[in-house]
Amino acid sequence: MKDQAVEPANMGKFEVRTTTAKGQARASVALTHAQTLWFNTGTLCNITCLNCYIESSPINDRLVYLTVDDVTDYLRQITERNWPVREIGFTGGEPYMNPQMNAMTRAALEAGYEVLVLTNAMRPMMRKSVRAGIEKLVDEFGDKLTFRVSLDHHSQQHHDEMRGKGAFDKTLEGMDWLASIGARMAVAGRMLWHDSETEERAGFAALFTMRAYDIDAMDPAMCVLFPEMDETVEVPEITTACWGILGKSPDDVMCASSRMVVKRKGADHATVLACTLLPYCEEFEMGETLQQAEGKVYLNHAHCAKFCVLGGASCSA
Repeated sequence: MKDQAVEPANMGKFEVRTTTAKGQARASVALTHAQTLWFNTGTLCNITCLNCYIESSPINDRLVYLTVDDVTDYLRQITERNWPVREIGFTGGEPYMNPQMNAMTRAALEAGYEVLVLTNAMRPMMRKSVRAGIEKLVDEFGDKLTFRVSLDHHSQQHHDEMRGKGAFDKTLEGMDWLASIGARMAVAGRMLWHDSETEERAGFAALFTMRAYDIDAMDPAMCVLFPEMDETVEVPEITTACWGILGKSPDDVMCASSRMVVKRKGADHATVLACTLLPYCEEFEMGETLQQAEGKVYLNHAHCAKFCVLGGASCSA
């Protein structure tokens, strides 16, 4: 007799790690090709944005600054574990709030990795000493270093709705400077408004042309358009049967190819998370070492369904 799914009593969605609310086997993802290791440099940011998934702000220090020693320790572990990593990503908060940001970037570049830095390109990046360090890195490593700038929309109105009055102009000032030193740039926008993807990309293309930015708005890796991550929106749970139904492979999901290192306030050691999008969910904390982080990840969160599986998005380039 074929096994029947058992529906647990009084159980809601995303409550049990291995089982859905309907008692079906929850989908999981193995780390099959570790291509990107992310470092969250700290949750402090120079601005407070609406709907920031990590709640970064000038006062949020739940994730504290990482150091060069932290980064070099995990770079060593990559070699020891023989992970096929090609890219090191830095995110925040605003990475350039961290006083060791340029030194951490250099450590990753000198170790032979491509580096992706997520930044708002505003005042923290534009301080004189920071700019001097960035200019040296661009001069030495060229296209091995990419700056993905958070530009929520191609219009001043919508960008400033999210980030505050004047944010659009300040970000473009930073992008103008990055372009002037020959830095490789990409952009991260948001699909919050009612424009189609075609309209969004056309708008960004027009902006890039007007500002003479060497960014291909039609390339999803260079102009990344993220779906909104609203935990209140109803989404289906992903079961093991969904891969066949959706025609997708677990290897395509972000946690098959990446992990993120963070350091929690008050912690003695940095730790490794399964996902860049769930920094505060203890369930997705895998341990202090990369070896511990090699386990499979159960897709027990709404973001797993909407953002990664159904949305097909990824934080990596």
